[in-house]
Amino acid sequence: RPYNPANPVVNLDESPKQLIAQTTQGFTDDQGIVHQDYEYERKGVADIYMLTEPKAGWREVLVKDNHKAVTYAEVIQHLAEEVYADAHKIT
Repeated sequence: RPYNPANPVVNLDESPKQLIAQTTQGFTDDQGIVHQDYEYERKGVADIYMLTEPKAGWREVLVKDNHKAVTYAEVIQHLAEEVYADAHKIT
């Protein structure tokens, strides 16, 4: 289908990511061997949303602090009311 700004073809993908922090720092011994502890502390989650319109060469990344249905609806609202407010139909 050809590019039509009144009917944009938009892709939306989301990916939840766990946020972690190191609890101890690694060290290098006298022989140059790196020692690292793989213990970590959970710092919650974040949701990454990738919005793209490939035919227009446009993309936007949104990072949200939760993975709730209301947050997903806010992303859709952002697309419909802010990014494509003048579009007749969003596919």
